[in-house]
Amino acid sequence: MKITFLGTGTSQGVPVIGCDCEVCLSTNPKDKRLRSSILINVDGNTLVVDTGPDFRQQMLREKVNKLDAVLFTHSHKDHTAGLDDIRSYNFRSKRPMEIFCSNDVLSALKMEFSYIFADFKYPGVPKVNVNLLDNTDFKINNTIITPIKALHHKLPVHGFRIKDFVYLTDVSEISDDEKKKMLNADIIVLDSLRKEPHLSHLCLQQSIDLIKELSPKKAFLIHISHLMGLHDEINAQIPSNISLAYDGLKIAI
Repeated sequence: MKITFLGTGTSQGVPVIGCDCEVCLSTNPKDKRLRSSILINVDGNTLVVDTGPDFRQQMLREKVNKLDAVLFTHSHKDHTAGLDDIRSYNFRSKRPMEIFCSNDVLSALKMEFSYIFADFKYPGVPKVNVNLLDNTDFKINNTIITPIKALHHKLPVHGFRIKDFVYLTDVSEISDDEKKKMLNADIIVLDSLRKEPHLSHLCLQQSIDLIKELSPKKAFLIHISHLMGLHDEINAQIPSNISLAYDGLKIAI
């Protein structure tokens, strides 16, 4: 399995428009963050988790010519706004895109992209085949995926486990039962917005504490704000089995 971090930033990205803090002015490429999304190549399948506003740019950067399915974590625009650009894959594959999401996410997509779901569609609109998530394992071709339920303040969100890899973004609370799904993982990718506590995201120390509890071999932090600090400085301060992810990072499991 190969993982590519398409984006590792929070909803505004980094740098933030109009900001002149040291992170936003940094010349280190690792301090430049598109909105959080991930590319997974596994068992011959190519999957993306979330299609944020930077989806097109991310697909072009990584030269992704084949996409089998999109998994959505939740309905916020920094995770859904790029959905229209799946139509390029419709044209190439001559089939609808398989999307996997909750009922809440589907309702939001129908509002934001009503033309995709209209009874009478104009030519060239994206085509999707909707697969609704519950709290049971599901398959994409021959790959088994375990959904993980959590809360983003009061909003239900989904993370995903594929084999020994776990991805969970935009989370502030997770139950003990759902944590069990994350045990014995080789790699956990986890939300970590900034140093200070936040209403709807884990802060740095909360992320570190949860990772210690779950004991993966390695963990990467994502959905990072400019308020976190400079990439290299923060990486030097956190436990050695935890790293800030950065855009374009590739790992193999």
